[in-house]
Amino acid sequence: MATFVERKSRLIIVKRLHGRDSQSMTQSVLELASQLQDKLKTLTVDHGKEFANYQTIEQLTGTQVYFAHAYSPHERGSNENRNRVLRRFIPKGQAIEELSDRQLVQINWYLNSRPLKCLNWHTPIEIFLLNLRH
Repeated sequence: MATFVERKSRLIIVKRLHGRDSQSMTQSVLELASQLQDKLKTLTVDHGKEFANYQTIEQLTGTQVYFAHAYSPHERGSNENRNRVLRRFIPKGQAIEELSDRQLVQINWYLNSRPLKCLNWHTPIEIFLLNLRH
């Protein structure tokens, strides 16, 4: 499973990966970049083996990839926070294969349509769509 969190709006995209390797993650990031077109500017990732092909991502998308320091989850605070909320639906140890595509869409929708205090009680999807216009 891959989670992508947009910094300004806290919009989260939860995607199923085909494997736990760098090829699967690269494919997932490339799909996301093609969907967002020129809106994807940077990625901040951890030091997992799934990001071994970061240079391919940079070359094919023009997106700069930054690595958080080891053992510094606070450098990816929004992602860590959204992952914690996601764990309410997908507890650690539960196989994501057990979830249907419909359930995954419902989880994404719930997380993105929930008002957040840090967004002045707007939803991530509202702020994301507002930022797309500008």
